[in-house]
Amino acid sequence: MNADIKTQAPPPAKLPQRGPRKAQRPRLFQFPGLIAISFYMLLLAAISIAGVVNHRFGPVYLLFSVLFIVGALGLLLLLRWAWALSLAAVALLAGLFLWTYTTQHNSSSVVQGLLNLVIFLYLMRTDLREKLR
Repeated sequence: MNADIKTQAPPPAKLPQRGPRKAQRPRLFQFPGLIAISFYMLLLAAISIAGVVNHRFGPVYLLFSVLFIVGALGLLLLLRWAWALSLAAVALLAGLFLWTYTTQHNSSSVVQGLLNLVIFLYLMRTDLREKLR
């Protein structure tokens, strides 16, 4: 049988050689919300440090400041453990502020609680979780 020239496959040596594609690392600028969340966590750390210095909080709150700083810097590096740390901090803060609102009826607490809920929902995005290392 004669095969048509157009239907014949090129010999294997003629195929273009492609090397393994490098997996592209995600860039921080793909998620501008992470930068804002990191600054928010650094602001929370500064507020709690100022509260300890002014004797409004106990010295144990310095531990929370360290965790906020570590979580913020880890988020900037797109680390998965920092995502989990920040997610837990934001969820607990949302609960704390909303509970404060229900007990003391402080309007600033509901605003902070809702802000933490928005941050929580941003951190729960699947495309964000897939890009973390």
